[in-house]
Amino acid sequence: MSKLEQILVLDPPCDLRFKGPFTDVVTINLKLKNPSDRRVCFKVKTTAPKRYCVRPNSGIIDVGATVTISVMLQPFDYDPNEKSKHKFMVQSIFAPPNVAEMDAMWKDVKPHDLMDSKLRCVFDLPSENDEVNEVDLSSKTTAPVQNTSKAADGPVLTAAKTASVSMNDSEMKKLTEACKRLQAEMDKLAGENRQLKDDGVRMRRAAQRSDHVTSNQTGSSSSSSMMQQTTAASLPSLLVVIAAVFIGFFIGKFIL
Repeated sequence: MSKLEQILVLDPPCDLRFKGPFTDVVTINLKLKNPSDRRVCFKVKTTAPKRYCVRPNSGIIDVGATVTISVMLQPFDYDPNEKSKHKFMVQSIFAPPNVAEMDAMWKDVKPHDLMDSKLRCVFDLPSENDEVNEVDLSSKTTAPVQNTSKAADGPVLTAAKTASVSMNDSEMKKLTEACKRLQAEMDKLAGENRQLKDDGVRMRRAAQRSDHVTSNQTGSSSSSSMMQQTTAASLPSLLVVIAAVFIGFFIGKFIL
């Protein structure tokens, strides 16, 4: 009796292609479609069960329905020189009228009732062009974010970030101390300037008072000399007048 042909339609039909790098889990989908007028049971097997995780790995597909199976390749160190020998096989049978236990059904199934399809695993590394395109896409995607952050920060935040990067705490302390010293020197100079102004005002006032006293003394001395001269000048005249009075008195006495 000849073997039954697979009733399910597989997508992809022959190869399961996994695209690297394989430093993380790589997942692909395998679709099983039931084009028949009967329910079909399926089961997925692999030659490397420790390297793959299959969900779901068995079940029942209704008439005209499609089931998507996730095949997950676990991370591993890929060797390009090593050829992949991993394979998958999809087994199927027409579902009996009453399915109580799936495991018992698969154990009791007869070989001539089984239908199967084999798929080969293929590992692909990304080409250099793909890597360049991914880099370009990432740069184009991140560029607007960078521009937005710059616009949001503004010149003040940018200057603050630059200062925080270029100066550490010790440099900031030194700069603060230098500013304090400069401020103290400026205050000292301002005080000395005010003192000099006050001294200049006092000196001008003292000079003005000295000039006034000198002028008063000069005036007094000149008045005294004038009075002395007047007194000296009027003294002989007075004596003459007194002498004239006495002479007149004596002359009058003798005449009378």
